[in-house]
Amino acid sequence: MESPEATVEFTLPATAENVPLLRHALAGLGEALEMEGAAIADLKTVVTEACMNVVSHAYDEDASPGPLEVSASVGEQTLEVAVRDYGQGIRPLADVERRSLRLGLPLIAALTESFEVRSGGSELGTRIVMRMPLTADGDSLAGELPEVRETNISAPAGELLGSILSRVISMFAARADFSVDKLSDAVLLSDAISSQGPDGFPEGTARVAVREGDGAFTIRVGPLEEGAGQRLLDGMRIPELDATLQGLADEVRVEPGEDAEHVIITISQPGAA
Repeated sequence: MESPEATVEFTLPATAENVPLLRHALAGLGEALEMEGAAIADLKTVVTEACMNVVSHAYDEDASPGPLEVSASVGEQTLEVAVRDYGQGIRPLADVERRSLRLGLPLIAALTESFEVRSGGSELGTRIVMRMPLTADGDSLAGELPEVRETNISAPAGELLGSILSRVISMFAARADFSVDKLSDAVLLSDAISSQGPDGFPEGTARVAVREGDGAFTIRVGPLEEGAGQRLLDGMRIPELDATLQGLADEVRVEPGEDAEHVIITISQPGAA
């Protein structure tokens, strides 16, 4: 299990189809932390309820979806999950026509060690913070809403990233209607990215952005130190298949920058526009 005090962060559009993605990603985190099966099930449930409240109530349904921010912080004995919006906030019950258990905050209260809702004052929107035991024993935003077109994940490079990224990439591949073979390629890509460990990532933190297209998605990995992008690509050989990252993806390139590099990977279903 990773050392305590690690933090994983997500920023993505507040849409119903993104809630299962978050649920599965945090289930992967729970498995990496060796949480028991029942605790992981509870984690998935409270994340679903909190996120569906944001999707149902935070933003005007006639407008483009606003941002949904989810962070998970690992302490010595507790996992703290925060769900944040910048809209009208959550309500005691989720919308009966939305895909949740429709029990909202009462269910969250029953399944968590503690939780709190922060809303109003100088801050725009609502933040709900939920704390769950790892074992059985145990700044304001003003003005226009930021536009969110991609899923952003921040996590310690290593085992935690691997457990989360494989599930996230699988969800994107399924949403793009990938064939079984292409879905398998996508999972191999996520495994290859995660296997590189913290080398080359400043402070050992990896940031991954995923943007969906028509039958395709693009992954942006970084920030990487100078030269680390090419080393990352060179090390991504899969001996069992005699394959490289470039062979599994439609496009792979290193994007240089003033302060850091990023690796850009695009994978698509054959025939996608």
